[in-house]
Amino acid sequence: MAVPMDLAPPISPPPSKSVAFMSPSENFLDDPAWLTTGRCPADPLPPPAPGRRSATVPAPAKLNLFLHVVGRRADGYHLLQSVFRLIDWCDWIELRVRDDGVISRSVAAVASPYVEAYAAVREEHDLTVRAAQLLRATYGTPTLGAEIIVHKFLPLGGGVGGGSSDAASVLLALNRLWGLGRSRAELMALATQLGADVPFFLFGHDAFVEGIGESLTPWALPAAQFWVLDPGVSVATAAVFASPLLTRNTPCIKIAHLDRRQTRNDLEPVACALYPQVKEALDWLRTFGMARMSGSGGCCYVTSDADLPEPPFGRLRRCRSIGEHPLRHWVE
Repeated sequence: MAVPMDLAPPISPPPSKSVAFMSPSENFLDDPAWLTTGRCPADPLPPPAPGRRSATVPAPAKLNLFLHVVGRRADGYHLLQSVFRLIDWCDWIELRVRDDGVISRSVAAVASPYVEAYAAVREEHDLTVRAAQLLRATYGTPTLGAEIIVHKFLPLGGGVGGGSSDAASVLLALNRLWGLGRSRAELMALATQLGADVPFFLFGHDAFVEGIGESLTPWALPAAQFWVLDPGVSVATAAVFASPLLTRNTPCIKIAHLDRRQTRNDLEPVACALYPQVKEALDWLRTFGMARMSGSGGCCYVTSDADLPEPPFGRLRRCRSIGEHPLRHWVE
C-alpha cells in the first residue's frame, strides 16, 4: 500500500472518557523489548501517582505524510502545511527528581547506532535539558532539579522529531513529578520556545499541521505499517530551509480538499541535492511503493504491509502507527 493520499477528514478532539491505561501488572519496563529496542507502546501509560519522584517515559517519533512550504514570515520562519503521524519508534527517558536545583543529562549505554553522536551533544544544547530549565524557570522554583537519562534510539537529523519529542516527554513528565499541574495549553505555549515540532508531541494526536507548527487539527487515519530507512546521514534542517532551491510558494490546501490533492514533501528535492544518500534511500524504497522523505530528512519511508528485504545500505526499521501519544492523558 502506498503512502495514503486519501486522508480521512478531520475529527474533533477526543471526548473526555474513561481511559484504558496499560496495566501496571504488565510490567512493561521489565520487558527488554521496550527499553532495548526503542519500541513505543500504543496504549496510554498511567500517569505517576502524586508524590512519585521518578518516571520512565517514551518519546515517540513522527512521520510527515506530506510537507508543503506555503510561505515565509517577515521574521524568516517558514509557513508549512503537513500531516504528522505518530509511530511506535521512540527514545526512552528516565527522570528522577532532585532537590538541589541541578538538572543533568546522561546517555544510557544502549545498543543503538545513535548513542555516540547524541553523547557528543553538549548538555546546554540538549532539548531535554533546555525543556526542564524552561519549565522550572516559568512555573517552578530554583530548588527543583532532575536527573535525565536518555535511551537514544531515534536518529539525529533524521526528520522524525527525535529531539522535539524528547523535549515534550520531559515537559509532560516533570510537570507531573514536580507537581506543577500546568495545562496542555500552557505547556504547548511554552514549547514554542523550544522548537516548531514540540507542540505537536504535547498535542498528542495525529494532526493536520499549519503555520510554523503551532496550528494543529486532530486527524483520524487508519492503522498503517511503515518501513523507515535511515540512510545514515544527519541532515542539517537549517541548510535545507536556507537553500535557494527550496519551493516556498506551494498553494495552501483546504482541509476539505486534502484527500483530493496530490501532495509532496517540498524539502525532498533540496535534501536529495545536498545529501545524495537521501536520494539513494528514496530510489531503493520506490521499488516497493510510493516513498517519501519525512520532515527535512534524512529518514525516508514507504507504507507497506509486505515484508521488505534488507537494504544494501543504511538501517531499515518496521514501524506501526499509534495514533495517540502514550502520555497524552498526563495533562489536561
